[in-house]
Amino acid sequence: MTRTEAHNGVERTFRFWVSDYEAILGLTIILVLVGSLNVFSSSFVVAGENYDDPYFFLRKQGMNLGVGFVCFLIGFVVDYHLLTKARKLGFFIVTAMLIAVAFMGVEVNGAQRWLALGPMQIQPAEFAKPAAIFLEAYYIAWRVNHGMQCKFLHNEIYMIGLMAVLVEQEPDMGTALIISGVPLMMLVCSNMKRATKLKLFGMGIGVGALLCILQPYRLKRVLALFDPWGDAQGAGYQIVQSLQAIGSGGIWGMGMGMGISKYHYLPEAHTDFAFSVWCQEMGFVGALVVILMFAAFAYYGVRIARYAKDALGQMLAFGMTMLIVMQAAINLMMISGFLPVVGVPLPFISYGGTSLFVSLFVVGVLANVGIRSVKQQKVVMSAMPSESEDYEKPRLRRIK
Repeated sequence: MTRTEAHNGVERTFRFWVSDYEAILGLTIILVLVGSLNVFSSSFVVAGENYDDPYFFLRKQGMNLGVGFVCFLIGFVVDYHLLTKARKLGFFIVTAMLIAVAFMGVEVNGAQRWLALGPMQIQPAEFAKPAAIFLEAYYIAWRVNHGMQCKFLHNEIYMIGLMAVLVEQEPDMGTALIISGVPLMMLVCSNMKRATKLKLFGMGIGVGALLCILQPYRLKRVLALFDPWGDAQGAGYQIVQSLQAIGSGGIWGMGMGMGISKYHYLPEAHTDFAFSVWCQEMGFVGALVVILMFAAFAYYGVRIARYAKDALGQMLAFGMTMLIVMQAAINLMMISGFLPVVGVPLPFISYGGTSLFVSLFVVGVLANVGIRSVKQQKVVMSAMPSESEDYEKPRLRRIK
């Protein structure tokens, strides 16, 4: 973002950030602050009743941010080429954890998705998201660098499919679709044949429909989208309460902490439906600000992918950007009644330790690609001849 002013006939350009990765970091900081504020506002009622401490979830959010910052540093400092070399090790660790969930996982609300590690619980399915992106990014980059077209069926897609199936068995269809969906989006944006891309699109719709049909409660949630008030105390309850919370906020909202939906009206008010509480308390204006920040995150993330110095950086940056943006889009459409309730949190805004760890690690990797691309561009510029000489501007490698 830039602003130009004239002073004594000389134009000066002021920038809030000088590179795309700085924009990503700035947006992330703002979203984390908004999320922390919203976590407290949406959780102090249930925290006071269940734990006799209205600050219980806010304290845990602070601890989660500490661990998340370490995850960010790992993603940001370690060269993404080195991180990619550990992709298979990451796959085996995540797969082992997902298998462990099936046998010794902690069950919450009828779903067995968590592993207890001392005083804390982690959700291994969250770690499968970046693991899948590293696997697919390596495959696409290798094929592109060797002048070969990408194919749908390959070893990495089988590994990703295994993780998605294990997550689906928990059951967690929303996370399973993200684990498989983001790598497929990466394939669609690669040099794969157009006919294969169309087949992938059709297959994705078919698999999604099949997953809904196999589980009766999912089919009820899909049908409830057409008339949630027809079963307002059953399958449509969450959507109805969410829409009422969003609509009651009006233009300016009821004020921070003044929303009433968190008083046992809106289920999972501080997790899946945290943004509904934000809309009620901050209104249309507050909601629009958050949505625009996610849109800006998508814009700068894609720019980092576009100007990455190699194919691996391009695909990693694109995949990590889509991971954050796709989750945000699904959550926003879910709470607005455009998608069935699938339990996908809103990155940085919803409460959730493992989700926050992974999201900050993803931002670290994205900034990692961005800062190394900036350094590469500086090297290229310093190697250029003077303006008086004729030269052809170097072009970074692109994926067609």
